[in-house]
Amino acid sequence: MTVEVSPEQTQMFESPVKGEEPVKLEETAAEEKKAEVSDGKDPSSDHSPTVVERSPSFKEESNFLSDLKESERRALFELQSKLEEAIAEGNLLKKDSKEELDQEARDFNNEDFSIWGVPLLPSKGGKSTDVVLLKFLRAREFKVKDAFEMLKNTLRWRKETKVDSILHEEDLRDEFGKAGFINGLDREGHPVCYNVLGVFQDAEMSRIVFGSDEGRKKFLRSRVQLMEQGIKELDMRPGGVSSLLHITDLKDVIGLSKKEVRDTIKQAVHLLQDNYPEFVARNVIINAPFWYYALNAILSPFLTQRTKSKFVVVRPAKVTETLLKYISPEAIPTQYGGLKRENDNEFSMEEGRVLELTVKAASSGTIEIPALETGTTLLWDFLVLGWEVNYTAEFVPSDEGSYTIIVQKGKRIASQEEPIRNSFRNNEPGKVILTIENSTLKKKRVFYRYKVICA
Repeated sequence: MTVEVSPEQTQMFESPVKGEEPVKLEETAAEEKKAEVSDGKDPSSDHSPTVVERSPSFKEESNFLSDLKESERRALFELQSKLEEAIAEGNLLKKDSKEELDQEARDFNNEDFSIWGVPLLPSKGGKSTDVVLLKFLRAREFKVKDAFEMLKNTLRWRKETKVDSILHEEDLRDEFGKAGFINGLDREGHPVCYNVLGVFQDAEMSRIVFGSDEGRKKFLRSRVQLMEQGIKELDMRPGGVSSLLHITDLKDVIGLSKKEVRDTIKQAVHLLQDNYPEFVARNVIINAPFWYYALNAILSPFLTQRTKSKFVVVRPAKVTETLLKYISPEAIPTQYGGLKRENDNEFSMEEGRVLELTVKAASSGTIEIPALETGTTLLWDFLVLGWEVNYTAEFVPSDEGSYTIIVQKGKRIASQEEPIRNSFRNNEPGKVILTIENSTLKKKRVFYRYKVICA
């Protein structure tokens, strides 16, 4: 049986590192105080378990009619009217009034239109229809004519490229699955979509993907498939989560020396911006190399201001710290500094709430895990932002006449790609004490979880 120890049972305190006087430069102290205030913490408070703050700007706009401005409601009603009329007259897919539709297109017009599983005919649709229409309106700053053209172009593109059947194309998933996947939810409930472009660093694979028209087309189609996969996880009702969090990893990505790579990236940006309006709540670019800024200069003229505002660019040293603003530690994969291991059979998302301990400069912090019964297994998992700490673990029996057991000798951790996980089985009541020594001049944030497994 698994017994979870409540967070209140964890005791934490700080003491100076042995043999050193606490040292803090004035600038460092000011920076730390500023950081604590910006995190919503009282600098004078004890270091009790805290929850990572959400990003204050990371919030979807409301899709409830009552929350819209009067001008926005009028624009929505006007778009509904245009859409209803075009469907009734059978010319929604026409590029202009003179175009003659083929039989397939006429049959398509006679069906009940839908997109992403949502009916588009306002008189037959519901509140989810309004959510979809608002996405097109917001992408075009509530200019009804422009939003209507965008919607028609998207419908034509989806029909021409057979997007509605793309999720059944297993060969795309087999070939490009490692380059893009959905993994968990962020703090606001957005599905997290990872784009790992470093898988194309191999010269031969890069040549296959970007060196031919067929390869580039398959790559672009795989990006569309990934978007469609993520959208299936969304809730298109007002108040529901109707957008994704995108994490784009540029580690080991080839540069911009090849024109075909630049052109393919630009095509992908156009494709997603033109046909998936307001489906990305935030796009976090991590492990951004120096050449990314050159790429950004190339792409910037093709992006709307609204799209640009959703980008967050992160250098390698700040990846985990930035992701924690959006995603909880237990939901961040270990390769990005989080606690989420693939196929983890020891900790589930529901087991062991993750807590945070702040260890000040030139001091140490401890975490105590009680073992009240004999024959239990104590399991713990932790990570330190920036690492550069010393770590020890020991079991201290409740009986003062018993010996303390060293679980982990003092170990210097300069850097660590994955969190540290360890366990201990006790033969008498007591507690495991984890000690994190920070001899640097900057505070350290420790994220940890544990559980006690009874025999």
